[in-house]
Amino acid sequence: MIRESDDVIVRTVARLLMPFITLYALYVVMHGHYSPGGGFQGGVILAAGFILLVVTQGIDRVKRRMSQEKAIIFSSLGLLIYAGIGALCLILGGDYLDYGTLGRPLSVQRAEARSLGILGVEIGVALGVMAVMCAIFFAIFTPDQKNGRREQ
Repeated sequence: MIRESDDVIVRTVARLLMPFITLYALYVVMHGHYSPGGGFQGGVILAAGFILLVVTQGIDRVKRRMSQEKAIIFSSLGLLIYAGIGALCLILGGDYLDYGTLGRPLSVQRAEARSLGILGVEIGVALGVMAVMCAIFFAIFTPDQKNGRREQ
């Protein structure tokens, strides 16, 4: 079990860094359709922020913000966003993830519809990746409830 750090400086610096880590992750996600990066990288950066909090604040405190159950919900939501945008493109008469077909319901030009469609998919991927990375971390570092033993 990961306990809270005894060093007040480490805890304080981690708490102060978390908003900047989150902001950087959102920057990577939002600019993923213009430049290298995107949903996967932004999701991993978000998960790394949570893992930093776990290492410094303790797993029990962080699990109030992101539990394994919430991670499952977020990963499902990310998949739903990704698949939903693709299915919407199919419903509108285009190919799967043919973002240009989103121009009619969004009342924008095809180029802008492609940009917004890619951004939506990147957000879905970021949510899914962040949640799965957190779930993997929790699965490794939380007690095994079935067997009554603690994982290290």
